[in-house]
Amino acid sequence: MKTTPPQLEVRRLVQLALATAALFGGQVALAPLPNVEIVTLLLMLYTHWFQRQALAIITVFVLLEGIYYGFYFWWWGYVYIWFLLWLLCRLLDRLRAGRLARAAAGGLYGLGFGLLYAFIYLLAGGWQTAVAWWISGLPFDLLHGVSNFLLIFFLYPPLDRLRTRLIRTGRG
Repeated sequence: MKTTPPQLEVRRLVQLALATAALFGGQVALAPLPNVEIVTLLLMLYTHWFQRQALAIITVFVLLEGIYYGFYFWWWGYVYIWFLLWLLCRLLDRLRAGRLARAAAGGLYGLGFGLLYAFIYLLAGGWQTAVAWWISGLPFDLLHGVSNFLLIFFLYPPLDRLRTRLIRTGRG
């Protein structure tokens, strides 16, 4: 069985902790903007970089959301919705998706966010409640989709290159 030197394990733990802090800090910083967020962009990058270990980032992020904002009804959607994004990102990695495909996937994910989230309202109030909630949120989902597309299209490639450069120089 292959073992990893302790300093590499500590380094990876620090990377995951800093990634989680950036994710949560970025979410809180952009919270005043309606449906403009960097969570999707960062989770796409983290899934690409850390693969299965990105699940730890998502888990801690979701818990931090509950601690910071409260474990109310809305929180339960986060329990599954960000893990679905991880699955989508793993598929994109396996398909070796390019810039446009990743941006389109992120845009569609943002556009479909309300539909994915409506499952919680389906359980709580039935299909009428879920449909009404989803339809009323369509303008926000449209903004979410457009902003995700633009952020991923313009920021995913340079951020990925930056991390590659940092790793190559031993600073990443």
